[in-house]
Amino acid sequence: MLRVLARRSGQAVLTLAGAGVLIFAMLAVTPGDPARRVLLARGVQQPSAVAVAAVRGELHLDDPLLVRFGRWAGGALTGDLGISWRSGRPVVDDFVTLLPATLRLTVAALGIAIVLAMLLAALAAAAPGRWPDTVARVVGLAMIAVPTFVIGVVVLDVLVVRWGYGRVIADGTWATVFLPALVLALASATTWSRVLRTALLEARSAPHLRVSTARGAGPWRRLWAHELPNAAPPFLTMVGLGAGFLLGGAPIVESVFTWPGIGRFTVEAIDARDMPVVVGFTLVAVLAFVLTSLVTDLIATLVDPRLRTPT
Repeated sequence: MLRVLARRSGQAVLTLAGAGVLIFAMLAVTPGDPARRVLLARGVQQPSAVAVAAVRGELHLDDPLLVRFGRWAGGALTGDLGISWRSGRPVVDDFVTLLPATLRLTVAALGIAIVLAMLLAALAAAAPGRWPDTVARVVGLAMIAVPTFVIGVVVLDVLVVRWGYGRVIADGTWATVFLPALVLALASATTWSRVLRTALLEARSAPHLRVSTARGAGPWRRLWAHELPNAAPPFLTMVGLGAGFLLGGAPIVESVFTWPGIGRFTVEAIDARDMPVVVGFTLVAVLAFVLTSLVTDLIATLVDPRLRTPT
């Protein structure tokens, strides 16, 4: 188990290092003069050459690329994501203020997605090829095909404006988290449900299930004691990978529901061309994805001993 932990951790570190290089490259090759964009983000519409040169010196933009990368990477390792071009405050300070709301939304969406996926998968696997399976498949395809922002706008128009359920402007608390979390969870829930359905059907065909049935185990006993544990590894893998994507998809939902999190803050930074904020959010999203993937691999290894054998 320690060997598996060391191998997975090494892969996670290499992934983070590669992502760091790509993220810095995104910042370095962005078209335009960064100093001029800083001044524009601060409200200076016609920056002078002197002001541009002063900002270039302030941001050390005239240093060699490798020196700038080393400074940026060292700051990222210590939690320094730079200074927001728009506000002039450290990006980390803004993220620390807004991150609790985004985590609240992501955790709620993760819980809703898991519950919906298990319900849809159990319904579809109970009658494969029949109408419950067809209904679950059609609903899943619809949720995947329709963009998240469209679903969010429809939910706001129908449930909030017309039916009076919830609030048009969310305040980032648990009291207003359900609707945006539901919209964020739908696409993931439908994808996970199809994976779990397939795994349940494969587990149901195992020989030991016939022995369990012969001993008098009912459908629910077989489902919870035999089918779900054997179907858990692929489902856990999808949940772990999807948890990182939930954070990456939060900006759209946060913008639609005016949720006061780092996702909406990043969308506003994109409009203002505030690259340190955009790059900082990208780095946080990659870190969340890598960590959730690592934790998922370790949990799947604990659940399924076959994964402990090196390939």
